Amino acid sequence: MPKMKTHKGAAKRFKRTGSGKIMHRKAWHGHNRYKKSGTRWRRAAGTGILSGGDKKRMDRMLGK
Repeated sequence: MPKMKTHKGAAKRFKRTGSGKIMHRKAWHGHNRYKKSGTRWRRAAGTGILSGGDKKRMDRMLGK
């Protein structure tokens, strides 16, 4: 059976940590800042961790 190819679009957007968790950039932090409250803006900043079925799917896409 051939090797699974890494999904290049996913590889650019997601990163695996040393412990195997998958990090991603949070949504709603690109533009249109003026209509979002400070709380909403801060919560959208930084990175998040995938969980459950999303992690399982992403493991396959990243070629684990």
